[in-house]
Amino acid sequence: MNFARDVVDAAPPGRLAIVELRRDGGRREWSFGEVSVASRALAARLAALGVRRGDVVMSLIGNRPEWALTIVACFRLGAVVLPCNEQLRARDLRLRLAVATPQAIVADVRDLDELRAAGPDCEVVVVGGGAGSLVGDASQIVGGGRLGPGAEPPAPPLDLAPTSVDLSATSVDLDPLPADLAPTDPCLITFTSGTTGEPKGIVHGHRYLAGQALQASHWLGAAEGDLVWCTAASGWSKSARNAFIAPWIRGAAALLHDARFDPDERLQVLARERVNVLCMAPTEYRVIAKRCSLAPLPELRGLVAAGEALNPEVLRAWEEGCGLQIRDGYGQTETGQLTGITAGEEVRPGSMGRPLPGVQLAVDQGELVLADPRSDPTFFVGWLGGETAPEDRPWRTGDRVRADADGYLYFEGRSDDLIISAGYRIGPFEVESALISHAAVAEAAVVAAPDDERGAVVRAVVVLRDGFSPCSSLASELQEHVKRETAPYKYPRIVEFVESLPKTASGKVRRALLRDRQGG
Repeated sequence: MNFARDVVDAAPPGRLAIVELRRDGGRREWSFGEVSVASRALAARLAALGVRRGDVVMSLIGNRPEWALTIVACFRLGAVVLPCNEQLRARDLRLRLAVATPQAIVADVRDLDELRAAGPDCEVVVVGGGAGSLVGDASQIVGGGRLGPGAEPPAPPLDLAPTSVDLSATSVDLDPLPADLAPTDPCLITFTSGTTGEPKGIVHGHRYLAGQALQASHWLGAAEGDLVWCTAASGWSKSARNAFIAPWIRGAAALLHDARFDPDERLQVLARERVNVLCMAPTEYRVIAKRCSLAPLPELRGLVAAGEALNPEVLRAWEEGCGLQIRDGYGQTETGQLTGITAGEEVRPGSMGRPLPGVQLAVDQGELVLADPRSDPTFFVGWLGGETAPEDRPWRTGDRVRADADGYLYFEGRSDDLIISAGYRIGPFEVESALISHAAVAEAAVVAAPDDERGAVVRAVVVLRDGFSPCSSLASELQEHVKRETAPYKYPRIVEFVESLPKTASGKVRRALLRDRQGG
């Protein structure tokens, strides 16, 4: 199998593949033929830089066509792609560079400063327009180079637009043969949010790509000729499968909007672009319902959400305003989508639906368990570093659920300490590590605090070093420090100062007690 050959190259060349909306207001449509040619050119460029089958290629690009082209180019070569979110900071990137050891990186020009601070030791291909903005054609790409001191300047630009590819200028073969790949050959790395340590790299095989047909048909509900908009930022598990992979499997086009979340603009884009299927985080649905006036969108026929439970009032607001019910679903980085409310099925407020057809789930003492991982077509193949996935025994998700008499599942909370805020999965350890790196902090513990819009926010409980006193300015300083040290969405929106942290006899922080003492 090879997704690039079997899905992208096999599609009618003139069929719409991508609607690109740029930050500068520009718009462009990409056909499957254009995506095929451009991804082949990029695959050739990566091959010329030494990327071979099984090598890791990191990407640091926003929701732009270059992100999709990089992923397809890697699939074509049999390389393993590691998409990273643009909000990651140098420390986050260093962790990924250390454990993934990429052969090359494809990065947006606007992210070079942070990437340079991470100190990559590999070839870097730069995409994008002028620094900090998108200037000119969004398909500009420059050849291999390095970011270290004394590095050679980047190669002249290679325009990936199919009508502009000049083989004589690039001296590479435009048409590298797609690799023949086995279902368990690695293709994609996505990092989890660690709860007791650093985030872990989850490795998916090529079966993960073909397996998206299950959720694309029964949950996402995309159809041939549709325009699908999955708003998840590049680098997240949901974006990897629903931004373009699942829509393309169904013959639908993908909308890639390179912009920050703005509730009013989101509704304007839905109407103007005549989107048919929308996939957003519950927080986005929640904020739009609270801040905007919802009205029917004639072309929109499907709303789906995943990541956290949806409030009944949000479901009601969208149904009353747009005439559509939001269909919830559930999945993990390791498993892919496991449950969902299918199109035309009854929506039960608070439910994440039932298991997708064929997926064998069970509830064991309140915990959701994948009883047979082999029944899940998108189950991961292992962890970055070599350990293989446990397919021969049940997979315990760590999430607590309840089931009603008809098999509908309802999320009740994490068994561990993971914080789910606005759809982001945040490991306390990462935030605590950032806090402790500040000169004023002796100890820190991070837990979730309930929030009306985001579901939960990060709450930091901090013990100060001698010589420092609690005050609002120090709290703000710590918040800004975390934003610099790790991805900004992880920063603690609540900072509290205490004399000491509650601990067990063995010295472990009693997080449950901290959660019970909200505001104390």
